[in-house]
Amino acid sequence: MGMTMTQKILAAHAGLDSVEAGQLIEAKLDIVMANDITGPMALPILKQMSDTVFDKDKVVFVPDHFTPNKDIKSAENSKAIREFSKAQGLKWYFEQGKSGVEHAILPEAGVVTAGECIIGADSHTCTYGALGAFSTGMGTTDVATGMATGEIWFKVPSAIKFVLTGKPSKYVSGKDIIIHIIGQIGVDGALYKSMEFTGDGIACLSMDDRFTMANMAIEAGAKNGIFPVDEKTKAYLAEHCKKEYTVYEADEDAVYDEVIEIDLSKVRPTVAFPHLPGNAKTIDEVEAMEPIKIDQVVIGSCTNGRMEDLRKAAAILKGHTVHPDVRVMVIPATQKIYKECIKEGLLDIFVDAGCAVNTPSCGPCMGGHMGVMAAGEKCVSTTNRNFVGRMGHVDSLIYLAAAFLPTPYAMFAGAIGGAMADILTAPVYAPATFIIKMLISLPITCKKDKIVNVHNCVGVIVAAVISFIGYYITDVILFGTWGALIPSIVGTLAQSGGSAVIFIILGSTLDKAGFKSTMKNKFGI
Repeated sequence: MGMTMTQKILAAHAGLDSVEAGQLIEAKLDIVMANDITGPMALPILKQMSDTVFDKDKVVFVPDHFTPNKDIKSAENSKAIREFSKAQGLKWYFEQGKSGVEHAILPEAGVVTAGECIIGADSHTCTYGALGAFSTGMGTTDVATGMATGEIWFKVPSAIKFVLTGKPSKYVSGKDIIIHIIGQIGVDGALYKSMEFTGDGIACLSMDDRFTMANMAIEAGAKNGIFPVDEKTKAYLAEHCKKEYTVYEADEDAVYDEVIEIDLSKVRPTVAFPHLPGNAKTIDEVEAMEPIKIDQVVIGSCTNGRMEDLRKAAAILKGHTVHPDVRVMVIPATQKIYKECIKEGLLDIFVDAGCAVNTPSCGPCMGGHMGVMAAGEKCVSTTNRNFVGRMGHVDSLIYLAAAFLPTPYAMFAGAIGGAMADILTAPVYAPATFIIKMLISLPITCKKDKIVNVHNCVGVIVAAVISFIGYYITDVILFGTWGALIPSIVGTLAQSGGSAVIFIILGSTLDKAGFKSTMKNKFGI
């Protein structure tokens, strides 16, 4: 009988030729991790079993939940793991100011890699499945046992195969996809199962997308989430990790409880409404609702605090200011990401917009600090959970979303601007101008690598024709005589021709400067 990707990794670490779903095994561990909440709880249990950890290179502590320490208790917890790590000579202890959120820093620092068996005293340890590893969260007793012995028991999970096809649209990210999936199967739809992602659509997902999706596998009740090791994975590992790794692939005859196909091209930007990650609403459903007053926005966490997320958020916030009734916090996931934000000028954009930029930390994600909410407040958050009381008061509400939502309304800007100009100079033309300006925006697209391309040149001609016909008909309706419209026709043609010339000159200049490639590389647009 064939094995899934997860089963192959577990078999190898158990020293077995094969395993099957439901089998109890004892597996060797490559990495055991805990944080400033779970680590201090594990230490007394560990010390009952051993005076030392099983391998000082494989036990990891990351203080990130209440860091910088919010009170005396959190300070004592951080002190406990700090002193223990120093006394044990651990290779991987990540102090505040030198690291970041655990599930972002471990891949970034090269602590974890493909083919490994990893446990952590945090439910979102399944993040590292994005690298093709088996990783899962466990309780403090299990983690303490792993730290002392280097082994732990597992019940081999069965699996659900998710076949991803198509290419996601511009504003759809890994966060939207995983919320879509959880909304489809439910928060217990993959209970103690492996969520194994495959299909041609994976090639269209960035590593950041995959980290987010693997991270939130637990929100569907899964034991782990895992992706195949492809060229993007290998490129990421080559940049970040010096460890050797093993690539595992599922057998063609592997047994799955269910096979679910997801066409990524049909996934819409999606928000998880309170109080479950599976309470998924598409942006279309949200727009059809009555407006929801938002008090707070959080951009960061182990799901959406990476560069890709922050670049996209900055692209939307640039030149704008946060609404006076809204608090916005931006939390880069690691110090490296924080520095890159400084280098690229993103922090200036966030601060100028009125955001509070905080040091790498879990922050408000689990109601720890830096953004705890009061009763009745509503928050849009890029974190991974929106349970009752998760971010503060039990009467607060959390809406889970990606770091950016679509803004497909740019054509309205020109339409409204043109109409407003007409209101000031020729009010009778304002309604027609609004409609015409809306229409002439449609033939022009920014999807090509160059602004001046065949598609857009044809679009300019079509726009000129629309403008000419639109104003010609408008003049006929307003003034009723065809003969007296010659000056108006000449004026419209001159305006359209002048616009075309400006388009070619300005577009060519921007193309030579590499404008489109810069925007794509920096902001993904």
